Amino acid sequence: MDIERIDQIIDSHRGEASSLIQILLEIQRENGWLPREALDRVRERLQVPVSRIQHIVTFYKAFSLVPRGRHQVHICVGTACHVRGATRILDKVEEITGIKAGETDLDLKFSVETVGCVGCCALGPVLEVDGKTHGKITPTETAAVLKSYE
Repeated sequence: MDIERIDQIIDSHRGEASSLIQILLEIQRENGWLPREALDRVRERLQVPVSRIQHIVTFYKAFSLVPRGRHQVHICVGTACHVRGATRILDKVEEITGIKAGETDLDLKFSVETVGCVGCCALGPVLEVDGKTHGKITPTETAAVLKSYE
């Protein structure tokens, strides 16, 4: 992401420091992550301390300081999903992608994360890929879902 685009995003929020989170979210949405150069530009333009930016981007799970895969894979490990086999789904995802939860593959195709709950407990176990929910999923179905994103 170039400096000009970052400036456009900041300007769309009138350069107001009160819009810091929204500005960071827009940069994240367009870029897939928050590069150091982008954070430096935001800090400079909004005149906010680096500690404030660092606190926000490390507190909210929506932000990433490292590149993420093109496809975000979330496995619900909340109680309802756990008792219905979430660990088998996680094992299958890790086997197929070759990465563990919290990692991104070297091709930047997949990032895998576990989440506490996706809010549809009756559908457990639940796999979510790029925001699309796959409920009552089996390990075999998990393989088919991930294959469709290749």
